[in-house]
Amino acid sequence: MKKILPLFSYIFHPVFIPVYATLFYLFSNNSFFINQEKYFVLLQVLIITVVVPLLFFLLLRATGKISSMMVPLLSERKIPLVIQSFLLILLVRKSITIDRYPELHFFLLGALLSTLIAMMLLFVRTKASLHMMGISALTVFVFGLSLHFQTQNIFAITFLTLMNGFVASSRLVMKAHTFKELIIGLFLGTIPQILLLYLWL
Repeated sequence: MKKILPLFSYIFHPVFIPVYATLFYLFSNNSFFINQEKYFVLLQVLIITVVVPLLFFLLLRATGKISSMMVPLLSERKIPLVIQSFLLILLVRKSITIDRYPELHFFLLGALLSTLIAMMLLFVRTKASLHMMGISALTVFVFGLSLHFQTQNIFAITFLTLMNGFVASSRLVMKAHTFKELIIGLFLGTIPQILLLYLWL
């Protein structure tokens, strides 16, 4: 089991969470978008939240600013979090706008708030689990969509709840975080999403 658990850290790496949220939002039963629009939105999110960060990762790795994709050290996290914040701002202002995609817009806005708080915590020498931040935010988002569209997403919600546990276990097995850092990440992911639910439910 200890050999399998680390896989969850890669499958649910924070960089993939916006894509997972977008996939669920666009392709769930309640979706009313035409296929061309779905793929266009998904492509935008994929490029801005995965491809661009990956290119920055390669650049930062080449210059010795970060040591691995998991960004383990406090000192290594500032630049990636700043980059992520700017990319999320770009998405919510230019692509995933409140008038066209309100639910996804508020999810990304919540992700931005979580990222900014995680970045501020670095200045007081506190590290939050970005993995837990991501997976917990995604879980609240899917739960919110289920309420909003009055759909039965029991399987998806149950699956994501279990994944929260697997991701947390994965981070502990990899000795990437303490229990306290996992809890901080959990709160950072859920609280902004819950607060913003009131604006779109």
